[in-house]
Amino acid sequence: MNYRQDKYGNNISLLGFGCMRLPRTAGIINKAEAEKQIMAAYKAGVNYFDTAYIYPGSESAIGEIFEKNGIRKEINIATKLPHYLIKSRDGAEKLFNEELKRLRTDYIDYYLMHMLGDVAAWEKLTAMGIEDWIQEKKHSGEIRQIGFSYHGNSDMFCQLIDRYDWDFCLIQYNYMDENTQAGRRGLEYAYSKGIPVFIMEPLRGGKLVNKLPEEAKRIFASHPVQYTPAQWAFRWLYDQPRVTCVLSGMNSMEMVQDNINTASTAQPGQLTDADQQMLQQVVTAINRKMKVGCTGCGYCVPCPAGVDIPGCFAAYNRCYTESRFWGLVEYAMNTALRQKSSAASNCINCGKCEKHCPQAIEIRKELKILEKEMEIPAYRFVRKAVEKFHLFG
Repeated sequence: MNYRQDKYGNNISLLGFGCMRLPRTAGIINKAEAEKQIMAAYKAGVNYFDTAYIYPGSESAIGEIFEKNGIRKEINIATKLPHYLIKSRDGAEKLFNEELKRLRTDYIDYYLMHMLGDVAAWEKLTAMGIEDWIQEKKHSGEIRQIGFSYHGNSDMFCQLIDRYDWDFCLIQYNYMDENTQAGRRGLEYAYSKGIPVFIMEPLRGGKLVNKLPEEAKRIFASHPVQYTPAQWAFRWLYDQPRVTCVLSGMNSMEMVQDNINTASTAQPGQLTDADQQMLQQVVTAINRKMKVGCTGCGYCVPCPAGVDIPGCFAAYNRCYTESRFWGLVEYAMNTALRQKSSAASNCINCGKCEKHCPQAIEIRKELKILEKEMEIPAYRFVRKAVEKFHLFG
């Protein structure tokens, strides 16, 4: 297993075990099978295991497995505070203690503010005393390192990076999201601030393996160097030295072994120019199904009405390049789960964005079409719930 270092020089396995998708039988985590996979990963050198309060049964299952096998001190646990469920510092304390109990431990190695959507959400937390709470937990040793997980655009990500002395962060990043989400720009910015970046969704929930168009499959098959689509996706990430650890939501022994082999052989700078060009051809093949030719360059923002134009188009395109369900999920996460909505429906039709778009996209027209397709009743329900209960901000 290859390792990279965190902010304090600790070795972190290049492959991290994402524990959201542990194997299940009839909807219940199959602990025996999960134990086999987790222990195989551990024996191969994986030392970073990521879970969250809201992953059903995950914290309790891995806590039991770590305790049973006596490996707690040998591994790192990352879990997350669902800040959108708390109203006070006491609420944070209650949920944190519940997580410790579930995980059968008295400290968390890497603790994240889960889905920290924008600066307003962080300001809400600071107003309730979260910074003092964090410092007390770090001083007592109950929290070793503090970070946040993020879905959204690079501008807001960079602002959040600057709002606190973070120890690490977790972003969605893959060869399709190089210029969307936090993107390469966010990765580089965090690195410039000395903040290690951990990666989630390297395969976009498996879509870069199971939902590839035929043209993309042919491009992979005709390349002189032969790896599977999953191996190419991981190698693209491992090729970048600023990536600290890549999470994989593994739920089969075959997946565990394949990911271990890739993480044990990949090194920064291994991909050739021809490899990179091939992957760009794959991106182009996937993007042929896009509804809007947005490249995520960001010249159209900031929008006077706060619309996350690149983020809206990325989610909209995902409905057609992957699946409508996951496109709608991404749209809700990027626009609704925050204090100030960044939805297409916020557009005031000023046209400022169109003056700066290198692709000459009729942005106002496309946003209206997007609004009709994406802001369905379920989306409006989520948005109203966020506003009513003051979630995420």
